[in-house]
Amino acid sequence: MILPLAVGRSEVCLKSGPGPGARDEIFDKLGDVTTPLPSAGPEPGPGGHLLVVEDEQKVAGALREGLEGEGYSVVVEGTGEGAFSRLIAHYDTFDAVLLDLTLPGRDGLEVLSELRRRGIETPVIVLTARDSLGDRVVGLDAGADDYLIKPFAFAELLARLRAVGRRGRATDAGGLSLDTLELDRTTRQATRAGQPIELTAKEFDLLHYLAAHPRQVVSRDTLARDVWRETARSTTLDNVIDVHISRLRRKIDLEGQTKLIQTVRGVGFVLREGGE
Repeated sequence: MILPLAVGRSEVCLKSGPGPGARDEIFDKLGDVTTPLPSAGPEPGPGGHLLVVEDEQKVAGALREGLEGEGYSVVVEGTGEGAFSRLIAHYDTFDAVLLDLTLPGRDGLEVLSELRRRGIETPVIVLTARDSLGDRVVGLDAGADDYLIKPFAFAELLARLRAVGRRGRATDAGGLSLDTLELDRTTRQATRAGQPIELTAKEFDLLHYLAAHPRQVVSRDTLARDVWRETARSTTLDNVIDVHISRLRRKIDLEGQTKLIQTVRGVGFVLREGGE
């Protein structure tokens, strides 16, 4: 079943069920939320090594207990500055980060943006009560791999962790290329005819998705689901997708270069050689 835990304005839903490891309540006995020195934390568990960044102690404790019960090893940070320092020192030891946005000191969005600016690509799932479409777009554009709105079911969080883990394993260590366009997923660098192209995090994700499906028409529904992580389309989201496509065209399809980004009216978009 789903077990809700209300903490002020925050709520986390944790799963309880039969069996030796089942928990029918969340205990209030929590350790310190922050650690003075940014160590890598405990040895990675069989499920992976996670950093939970959450300033509500009961929410952080509930997440830690539930995740450890699923085989993850968990480190908890209660401030954005503490999380940033730990990730700078040990980014390669964490399999994923669960990041609240409303944090004391350094805001979660600031932490996320700075990590991506420095080339740290550890998967980040945002956990927040900020539920507007604009908030989700800002978070994903800042570099989040997924965006989960509180309150949420613990089973869904586990599914999303598995999904970002699969995407990480499937990531191409090399690059993608089409005509004179080249993309490097590892460094998140894009070039056209050898010239670097400045892209936002979401622009790179969109371009990489199109390049990973060359000469295939990709619908707005597919982009909404796989790039923006939205299960339902809306006029506003369609407009956001169109704006990103327009920006990419201005940056990629330069004068004298083959036009790569094409619109298939009424269907979607395709990355291929040749004009529309």
